[in-house]
Amino acid sequence: MADEHITTIGRCYACKRTFGFIPATATTVMIDPETGLPPGMTVLGSFREPTAEATARSVREPICPDCVAKAKRFSEPAIQFETWQRGDPGRD
Repeated sequence: MADEHITTIGRCYACKRTFGFIPATATTVMIDPETGLPPGMTVLGSFREPTAEATARSVREPICPDCVAKAKRFSEPAIQFETWQRGDPGRD
């Protein structure tokens, strides 16, 4: 029980910065050590069904709070611009 709240120092998988985290509460991502990518992700960024072997050999890697915040900002919809209305089509 007490071991769950011990702060660990590790490296963020995304930005490679060192940061302190509690392993039980840190945001993590599964990474296949053979490819360096999440299971089922291709080098082109597309997804496919992960193989059982890739899932079995995958390990959890921590992500720092700064990278989590950046990912949340990118998941929000972009600014929408109003479109210009065309004038009278007969006049142009």
